[in-house]
Amino acid sequence: MKMTSSKIPISSLLLLLALLSITEGKSLRGSGMELRCRCIQTESRQIRPHIRTVEIIPANSHCEESEIIATLRGTGLEVCLDPEAPWVKKVIERMMSSRRR
Repeated sequence: MKMTSSKIPISSLLLLLALLSITEGKSLRGSGMELRCRCIQTESRQIRPHIRTVEIIPANSHCEESEIIATLRGTGLEVCLDPEAPWVKKVIERMMSSRRR
């Protein structure tokens, strides 16, 4: 009597794992959840007149440092700001005081 194997070929398993990882990555990105720091380099030069909006991302389990990301007028380019730069601290202080009002 001949026995047939019900083993799934390894290539099929690898394909299934690849598809699952792609779908999981998309669902995490779609939810706005980042699994790493967004800022690799920061800008300390003053660019205040060109800033449209500022986003502050607090430190979390995926990124030890708080991140400050400015969106520039005209281009919409996002620039990571150095949180230790004196002018950036002033921008943050103004943002916080305007939120309290």
